[in-house]
Formats: sequence, C-alpha cells, structure tokens
Amino acid sequence: MNVLILNQAFYPDVVSTAQHASDLARGLTQAGHEVTVICNSRGYDDPKLRFPNQETWNGVKIVRVRSTGFGKSSKWRRAADFGTFMASCAFRLWSLPQFDVVVAMTSPPLISFVATLAVPGRARSLVFWSMDLNPDEAIAAGWLRSESPVARLLSRILLHSLQRADRIIALDRFMKDRIQAKGIPPEKVLVVPPWSHDDRVKFDPAGREEFRANYKVSHKFVVMYSGNHSPCHPLETLLQAAERLAENEDIAFCFVGGGSEFVKVKEGARSRGLRNVLCVPYQPIEKLSGSLSAADLHVVVMGEPYVGIVHPCKIYNVLAVKKPFLYIGPSESHVTDIIGQSGAYVSSHGDVEGVVGNILRARRNAILGPQCGVDLETLFSKDRLVPQMISAIEQVGEQTCGDPVRRATERRSANRA
Repeated sequence: MNVLILNQAFYPDVVSTAQHASDLARGLTQAGHEVTVICNSRGYDDPKLRFPNQETWNGVKIVRVRSTGFGKSSKWRRAADFGTFMASCAFRLWSLPQFDVVVAMTSPPLISFVATLAVPGRARSLVFWSMDLNPDEAIAAGWLRSESPVARLLSRILLHSLQRADRIIALDRFMKDRIQAKGIPPEKVLVVPPWSHDDRVKFDPAGREEFRANYKVSHKFVVMYSGNHSPCHPLETLLQAAERLAENEDIAFCFVGGGSEFVKVKEGARSRGLRNVLCVPYQPIEKLSGSLSAADLHVVVMGEPYVGIVHPCKIYNVLAVKKPFLYIGPSESHVTDIIGQSGAYVSSHGDVEGVVGNILRARRNAILGPQCGVDLETLFSKDRLVPQMISAIEQVGEQTCGDPVRRATERRSANRA
C-alpha cells in the first residue's frame, strides 16, 4: 500500500506532531508499506531552521515544501505561514504519483481540506488524524466570533473534511463527542490516544543530574511544565504560584518548550522579578528523558474551554518517566480520566492557594521517600497504539486496494516470524 502523510512538521523536528507523525511513518514502512511525507522545510518553532528539500529516513520518503517564515508573534504572521505552506503542499501533491491512502493531520489547521481535494484524483481514500479541532480552537480562544463569516466558512471546510474522510482518528472520548455533534456517524470515528515515546523516553538518572547541574537546580525541588506553550494551556495560575513561593529558595519552576506563549512566560517572570523561574527551549529527543526526569513534580494544564478540542499529549511522557504530576484544569477531561485510575495532585485555574498547597504537599511527600508517580504508561505505549493506527489505515486501504494491503500484512507477519 502506498501511503501519504500530510503535516507541517516531521523528523527531525521535535514538536509533538512531528514525533508522532514520524513514529507512524516508520511503523508503516516496517509493516511493508511505502510511505511519503509532505511537510515544511522550516522548523516548526524556529522558522529560521531549514531542512533539506528531500531525503529518505528509515525508508520514508520526505518531501519538504517552502513557506514564509514570519513566525508566531502575530495572527497575520501565523496565517501567512500556514497559507503559503498549504498552497505549496497542494502544488507539490499534484506532482506526485497516486496514493492508496492519504493521512491528513491538523498542522496547520485545515490541512485536511487540501487532502480532500486530492481524493480521488491523487489518493483513493482519506484518514483524518485529528490532533485538534479548528476553527473550534480559534473560537474558544476568542480569535474568531462563532457567527462571523470567516468562522462559518472555516467550520464548513472542517465539516467537509470530516464528511469526506473514510476514517477519523480522535484522540479522546471528548473529541469524539465533539466530532459526532457535527453530525458525523459514530462508527466512522475511532479513538486512538497519542502515545508516549517510551522507546526513547524513560527515567534517566544520569540525564536528570546533568540537566539539573547545567541549570543550577541540583539541590532544589523542581516544578516543571514541559511542552508547547499555547493559549489552550493557560499558565497564569502557575506563574502566580511561583510568585507566591518566590521566597522558598529550595523550589524552582522550570518552563521547557516553545510556542506562542513561551515568550509571554519569560516576560511575565522577568517583569515580576521571579528568580525562581527558569525558561528552557525545546530539548532534542536524545535529551528529552533527562530533562523530563529532572522534574520532581510535572504540571499538566488544560484550558477550561478546550476539552475535546485539544489533547494533553504531554501527559504520556510524564507517565513514561513515572513522575508525580499536578493537573490544573477543568474537573472533567481526558486528564481526569487518567487521574481517576491513578491519583495525582489536582487544582483548578485561578486557585493559586490550591496550587501552592499541592506543590508544598508534593515536596513533603518527596522528602518522605522516592515516588514513582503513576504507573499507566503501558496503556499509552508506542508499541500498543502505533499498531492500532496502522490497522485503521490498513482497513481503509483494504476497501480500495485489497490485495496490496493483504500482501503487506503477510510480509509483516513473515518478518515477525
């Protein structure tokens, strides 16, 4: 089977969607399928970073297209980068041979619409991998009014993509509910959570000490938020807690990652004179275990309006390093589903006293003895969930190309034997 994956970011980029797309592509090639990826030639978080126009990685053919590189400092800059990437992507797609299945992700928003235009001319079927929902996210963030002409147009485009897809992959039950509420049949939507990178991410004692020594927090209790900093994950309550604990010299707050809000976090900490706040850019995948292991308490944040629109992917790598975590967010979400099985520290947005109390409680518990955090990582492991994704794609492909899919499945079985 010949598979095409569309996403703005891919290997060697380190943002979450790039890592998950890379895992899926490599898994498909190992299963005996031919895989091509169209992605951006610029780095997702740093548009000044450039990658080769074409290369082959682990049997995956990577085709990178050009776009503007204005960055994320304003809406028009983001829109220009998204628009030029989508135009380049559409142009390049029509120059490639026909595919059996195209897997469209959601970076940039509505790239799935480009994929719908390719079906059936350039691809026989479409799998919509919904990493988030837009324009729902933009409306929830207040960037668009729900009744505005632009919002209604974008909503129609999203609905068209959902209706045209042969299979939709949602990340949790809340996202599936939102998709079904748009009139999509439930049997068309499959829930497959994004997986932890447990083949590369695990508790790393040496990496923990190296990170803590490099950033001079070796003897401190480290509270860490690691991942994309976006309006969907509001960090003001955590920053206020850091301000409240500024005199506790044995507690450090570490913000690791990037995104549109990362600069605001740095500026907010600087303007408040918070010497207990450390901001660190995205870590390369080979150092991710060490940086995540450096935390004594991780923080997972979900904005109130975004349940079912975005997904808290960072929770899985926290599970992989078996560290305790503090959840700040609404009382019902995918994170609370996990907490219901495991137990964790929980606070709500605006409850600064509650966050401070939970941090101090976690520090006292750490003093009493080592904590292993939650032990649910196998439920969200790469080895468990990537095969589910491959199976869903193969089922779609089998409807259009039958024998090639069966032959690939037979080759995979033979290789395992």
